[in-house]
This record gives sequence, structure tokens and C-alpha cells, in this order.
Amino acid sequence: MNRPILYSFRRCPYAIRGRLAIAQSGVEVELREIVLRDKPEHMLDISPKGTVPVLLLPDGTVIDESLDIMHWALAQNDSDNWLEADRNQIDQLIKENDHEFKCWLDKYKYSDRHPEHSQTYYRNKCELWLVQLEELLNQNRESLVAGGKSLADYALLPFIRQFAHVDLDWFNAADFPHVQSWLSDFKESDLFLGVMKKYKPWKESQELIVFPE
Repeated sequence: MNRPILYSFRRCPYAIRGRLAIAQSGVEVELREIVLRDKPEHMLDISPKGTVPVLLLPDGTVIDESLDIMHWALAQNDSDNWLEADRNQIDQLIKENDHEFKCWLDKYKYSDRHPEHSQTYYRNKCELWLVQLEELLNQNRESLVAGGKSLADYALLPFIRQFAHVDLDWFNAADFPHVQSWLSDFKESDLFLGVMKKYKPWKESQELIVFPE
């Protein structure tokens, strides 16, 4: 195995953040796109929890947390200085996003599975996070942390994208101009477009896919 193997699912925000860091670093991996309802046995063998992304290194090391994959990739090459900003602030933003906002986001997106409250109720809970991001983006000139785009931006943007696409008309009309601009710039960037290319689900017999292309 000459390259690391990355198991991924195109739309998963955790997988997107992993691919973003790998693409930014320029480190080549073998990309294996999966189908969530039919996960490859090899992926489950190396990471029984069955979530993506999963990165298998040539030495047999398995990295199956998205942030750990981001840090691994950036340790190889961080030419855009994603890790140069205030690490404490970066870590705190990601922690709040992953452990608080994501819970409300899941209930907002799948409100039919959580009938104890309305979808609007869950969206209002999500909005509290967007208010904080709006203030930071205004304060730091379109990045979450002073000094330009950092790991915090690229770790959070896939989740804000997921939130926006639950009801895109509502999001586009909401009073979050800095968040909207931040997300729009991200979605139009070469980096994002590059990591969102569509691939057929991986099979052992198919030709190897090298990522980034």
C-alpha cells in the first residue's frame, strides 16, 4: 500500500472536512467512496464504529475521527497556515460546533424523528450559533479567528452548509449577511468544488481513485 486509504461519503460534513484538509495539504490518498447502507467489510474491520471518514495509513495506523484526519494532513503540509491562528479559540469553536450546534442541527434536519418540538423550534436553537458566528465574521473580516481563514473555518463550514440546505430559501433570506457571504465564498471555491466531485461507490475490482486529483 503506497498511499493512505480514505473511506469517505461525499455529503457527510465530517468526511467533507477531512477531504478539505487532505486536499489543502496536497497529500495523495486512495479515495474509496462508500454507500452508508452497504459499508465495505474492510472499512468495518479497521474501524468497527462504521462512521466516515476513516483513514488507513501505510503503516497500518487507523485514524477515524475527522479532526484527527485534518490534523494529520496539516502536519504533512500547512502551506495556507490553517493552524497558525489562536489554537485555543479554534478548539473552542470546533468543540461548541460539534457538541452543541450539531445536536440541534440533526434535530432540525430530521425534525420528523423528533416530534417533541417543531422544526422551527430546532432552527431557532441553531440560530443562536449563527448569531455568534455572524459576530465573529464581522469582527475578523470574514474569518472566524483573527488572521484569516483557519482550521476553525474549514471544520465548521461543512456543517453550516448542511444547516443552510435544510431550507435554503429561509437561510438566504435570514439576517446573517456575513455567514451567508462566508458560506457562499466557500461553496464557490476551487477547494470545495474539488472535494465535492462525484465518484461511483468503491468496489475492490474498480480502478484506483487518487485524491486530490
